[in-house]
Amino acid sequence: MKHLSIFSIFWLFGKLFSLKGNPDKMKVMILGIDGYIGWPLALRELMKGNEVVGVDNFFTRKRVKEVNSESVTPIPSFQQRLKKLKEKTGKSITFYRGDVADPKFFLEVMRREKPDAIVHLAEQRSAPYSMRGLRQATDTMVKNIVSTLNLIYAVKDTVPNAHILKLGTMGEYGTPNIDIPEGFFDIEYNGRKDFLPFPKQAGSWYHWTKVHDSNNLMFANRLWKLRITDVMQGVVYGTRTKEIDQTGLFSRFDIDEVWGTALNRFCAQATVGLPITPYGKGGQTRGFLSLEDSITCLDLALSNPPKEGEYRVFNQFDEHYSVRELASMVQQVYAEAYKKTPEIRSVPNPRLEAEEHYYNPAHEKLAKLGYRRSKELRDEVKIIFRDLRTYRRRIEKLKEVINPRTIWKDSPTK
Repeated sequence: MKHLSIFSIFWLFGKLFSLKGNPDKMKVMILGIDGYIGWPLALRELMKGNEVVGVDNFFTRKRVKEVNSESVTPIPSFQQRLKKLKEKTGKSITFYRGDVADPKFFLEVMRREKPDAIVHLAEQRSAPYSMRGLRQATDTMVKNIVSTLNLIYAVKDTVPNAHILKLGTMGEYGTPNIDIPEGFFDIEYNGRKDFLPFPKQAGSWYHWTKVHDSNNLMFANRLWKLRITDVMQGVVYGTRTKEIDQTGLFSRFDIDEVWGTALNRFCAQATVGLPITPYGKGGQTRGFLSLEDSITCLDLALSNPPKEGEYRVFNQFDEHYSVRELASMVQQVYAEAYKKTPEIRSVPNPRLEAEEHYYNPAHEKLAKLGYRRSKELRDEVKIIFRDLRTYRRRIEKLKEVINPRTIWKDSPTK
């Protein structure tokens, strides 16, 4: 037998590679693709060359209207988003409109698409919304828990080797008076030792649904050895990612007391001359990260999937800050940039939580995968201000919905 030439060897490898397809590319299904995190994550995966399938029922758009609010960054309908995406990049997303909590609908989507990875963002995401009354609490509980169960069973029945990436929250842990590990910890009690899930102390009906999701995912992993990444994400802030810069296709940006997070609200208040309003003493401490870094972390988790049969937990945030520290930073950055110092005015805390507490969570696993922060918090705040000043009139229209109206202990039965 004659030896193959070097060109023949390259041709043979190329042929095998083309038959197999590019092993570095995958089909990523994003549940909740129309959301604050879902849309920029879809852009990231598309730009990397991955195939993206999206599912959404646009409940967030409806629920934001329910509290007389809207996104400060103007976002078109999803069909218009897809059209503009195609015009700007030449890339397309396969989209299904429907409710992930509908088992028949979702199973059919999974059977048709058979994704390599599924990112679960299709849940009611607001703690204040879940505390507005019995209807909202029930809706949050049922939709969130059932959607995760539907995902578990659909993966088990159609693509059992696929990677489930569920977006949880650092709020699952609460604020214990000890260090917080990444999911599990060593414990000794009455002379015996074990490695167990860290106890959860959620502070809203929404946060409890995330705890139940984690428990159900852990159990599914024990039953069927599904590959699962459970991301405990900190509070996300910001208007931009590098793909938003490239395409001009913004994600939503909410500033009302139900859907807007603290730092985003503070920046909006400063922009239109309102007082910055931390709740209570402002000593509540949480983990924070930018929208750009949130997408980077999720992409890292997708690019480095768990082993077969592995359930893993990532704590996803950059640094932890008190609400008081955030308010002061927003005040300082605005004053430096625009020569006007916003007032900081504390308002009564509507939530049931400790005003001052110990907070020291671990966040090492994503760093080991190569995660590095993209910008300092102050630099991200400057970018937020530049974008919000463009849409100042839209913020002016929403002044009445920024301050808290949802009181945890007065949640009505209706």
